[in-house]
Amino acid sequence: MSKKLMLIDGNSIAYRAFFALPLLNNEKGIHTNAVYGFTTMLQKMLQDEKPTHILVAFDAGKTTFRHKTYGEYKGGRQKTPPELSEQFPYIRELLDAYSIPRYELENYEADDIIGTLSLQAEKDGYEVTVVSGDKDLTQLSSKTTTVNITRKGITDIEEYTPEHVMEKWEITPEQIIDMKGLMGDSSDNIPGVPGVGEKTAIKLLKQFETIEKLMESLDEVSGKKLKEKLEENKDQAFMSKELATILREAPVEISLDELTFNGPQDDKLREIFRELGFNSLLEKMGENPESEVEKNLQEIKFDIINEITEEHLATENTLYVEVFEENYHVGEIIGFGLHNEKGTFFFSPEVAQNSPIFAEWAKDENQRKSVYDAKRCIVTLRRLGLDLKGIEFDLLIASYILNPSESADDFASIAKRHGASVIQSDEAFYGKGAKRKIPETAMVAEYLSRKALTISELEKSCIEDLKENNQHELFSELELPLALILAEMEFTGVKVDIKRLKGMKEEIASRLEEIEKKIYKLAGENFNINSPKQLGVILFEKLELPVVKKTKTGYSTSADVLEKLQSKHEIIEYILHYRQLGKLQSTYIEGLLKVIHKDSNKVHTRFNQALTQTGRLSSIDPNLQNIPIRLEEGRKIRQAFVPSKEDWVIFAADYSQIELRVLAHIAKDEKLLHAFKENLDIHTKTAMDVFHVEEKDVTSNMRRQAKAVNFGIVYGISDYGLSQNLGITRKEAGEFINRYFDSYPGVKEYMEEIVQEAKQKGYVTTLLQRRRYIPEITSRNFNIRSFAERTAMNTPIQGSAADIIKKAMIDMAEELVKEGIQAKLLLQVHDELIFEAPKDEIETLKKLVPKVMENALSLDVPLKVDFSYGPTWYDAK
Repeated sequence: MSKKLMLIDGNSIAYRAFFALPLLNNEKGIHTNAVYGFTTMLQKMLQDEKPTHILVAFDAGKTTFRHKTYGEYKGGRQKTPPELSEQFPYIRELLDAYSIPRYELENYEADDIIGTLSLQAEKDGYEVTVVSGDKDLTQLSSKTTTVNITRKGITDIEEYTPEHVMEKWEITPEQIIDMKGLMGDSSDNIPGVPGVGEKTAIKLLKQFETIEKLMESLDEVSGKKLKEKLEENKDQAFMSKELATILREAPVEISLDELTFNGPQDDKLREIFRELGFNSLLEKMGENPESEVEKNLQEIKFDIINEITEEHLATENTLYVEVFEENYHVGEIIGFGLHNEKGTFFFSPEVAQNSPIFAEWAKDENQRKSVYDAKRCIVTLRRLGLDLKGIEFDLLIASYILNPSESADDFASIAKRHGASVIQSDEAFYGKGAKRKIPETAMVAEYLSRKALTISELEKSCIEDLKENNQHELFSELELPLALILAEMEFTGVKVDIKRLKGMKEEIASRLEEIEKKIYKLAGENFNINSPKQLGVILFEKLELPVVKKTKTGYSTSADVLEKLQSKHEIIEYILHYRQLGKLQSTYIEGLLKVIHKDSNKVHTRFNQALTQTGRLSSIDPNLQNIPIRLEEGRKIRQAFVPSKEDWVIFAADYSQIELRVLAHIAKDEKLLHAFKENLDIHTKTAMDVFHVEEKDVTSNMRRQAKAVNFGIVYGISDYGLSQNLGITRKEAGEFINRYFDSYPGVKEYMEEIVQEAKQKGYVTTLLQRRRYIPEITSRNFNIRSFAERTAMNTPIQGSAADIIKKAMIDMAEELVKEGIQAKLLLQVHDELIFEAPKDEIETLKKLVPKVMENALSLDVPLKVDFSYGPTWYDAK
């Protein structure tokens, strides 16, 4: 039997998997997308290639022998995202379960391990397959070695043999290092020869074969400018070639015999798949978690009722409401599950809608109801013309408060988390994708009855857990009342001036056309501006702008690259504007037009109340918190949001620097407390303290830097993050942060103490006892631990700010009723509340809204609220 060796570039494939798949979390809140993608790729390769020997090579660290040649090698690379770093231990665990050897070598890269072992294997008569996402490894392809490079996603593979390399680049695999030497490689920060791209490099190699021969024959190079560039950068070209060359004689201490593959340890593999929640992979192994669930389902008693009577209702009830689609404002209402001391019942939306007894019971506050997702229940019943009051327990919100890091997107997973008896997931019951459908009534009746029973079963233990965590007040006094307010806001919706929005669409289309013409004129030809490849050729070959960064397929034309080139050519500014307007047009204007309800000309967003780990609300379908306001044309989109009645206006009120005020309160830093108590400009004051200057000497740049560090501290910024924000070196940013902490010792003390507290308890809390669990804070991995420490620092600040605005919304709703005011709360956008109100109530609101918002929570510093109003949301700025 022929010997087949497979060598996998572990880091590269993990990166590919991470960026190819959306972020996934398992029930414990662990990110799993890279592990899942890696596993999928591995399974496909094992199935297709059937190797007899296998190894996964990893990079051992950040520095290698190449850094001695060129200190900036791989410089400028973004830090590994913490969400990926935390997945590497699971990838290694997964490989152990597959019985696949893994290897790393200090001072060398995975490429060098692969290069060395592939050469040994070739000499020993092996057939070799290399798997990577990095085209650098294509230099290893030979008669017996095929290099498989992942393209889009993970399982789409391009096979590089010497023939394919020749067909693709018109050079041999051996010449790839010469090509890299000439054109460089931005992903590894290999400089190459400035101004020489892939086309020029290949043209030169076809004529001269190698860099050495090229440099010996410079007189034969056509083009004076090119000749000069090659002459000036001769040493850099040789160095770049050396950096791009994979070492094939690294001191690898693992033999080919040790790489024999005997197949996975199925039990260990199943265990990991279960832990990570990879149900589809478990199914492929012959284990169907859902069929196990079905087998273990206990029989329940329930009745399908066609008429609701007093016999079916009680004062203590569990009501479950089911809507087929995620968007409950428009989705088909399937039915209701009801459980109380009299039994368990299912009834259809028609039965509910036609029952005066049910209508009376639903709106009676004395009839206590326990539900799952109060907001969805209230909106759904309002669609049927029914009011739902008396909600005193919500399983979704209780579960979210108990641990916000555990994603709450499926009833069954939440139920399981809290120890419920077995229940099927929605995906298993309704199917997924094209196969998703509503089963027959009897099955639906049993399923919804089972959900109602489950809520009832879990209520007591959830309440006990909330009380034990000192979080029952957060649940009953803040989040549950807020759900009722959000339901009202969602159902009310926000009116959109469709004519104005369509007018903007035409304006932007016309503006795009103008900019397009200017770009074509400056470029000297027409081309597809949205094609990075065509744009790259125009900018870096035709207009000969300096190349900032290269990608695997050519020149990078990303926003950060274009911003660096702004001063180099007039065309750049137009291209950036063109892109911004294009995004506004497609994402926001056209996106909004699609979700306007025809009957009311309103949009009804959904506020995600059980999603973020800080407690902040987010919004979806449409996302009204994300309308871009940095660009004037983006801000103008707000002109389309108008009051729903004649002679009404939009009134907006927002907290000024709420997070910094919370920081002052929590950290008890004397200088910060003084600044806010005296109503000083906090950024100017920070600049004075950090730069040790008088107020009159604070420049606009100093204030800008102070502002960046102020908000950076709130969000747990690192020296790297601050350096990126301010365009300064990492060292300068680190010094700036140290000077800040010297000026505000109370803040530094708070940061240190909260990290220690998180390490001891495993979580941090907000002022209103909202918790965020941070298990990664004791990780041995520096990246994971550093991210966790920053999370510990900023969560109490951001979370407390979120608590305050939620409390303000509840107080505001009460005050509007108490004062008999018609004004309605429409939206919450970050630190801002948006109302619509009759013009004659504005004077009242100008006093009432700031008073209520500023007194939502008592802090050691005053809360400050700014307000404005006008005929549209844009005018209320």
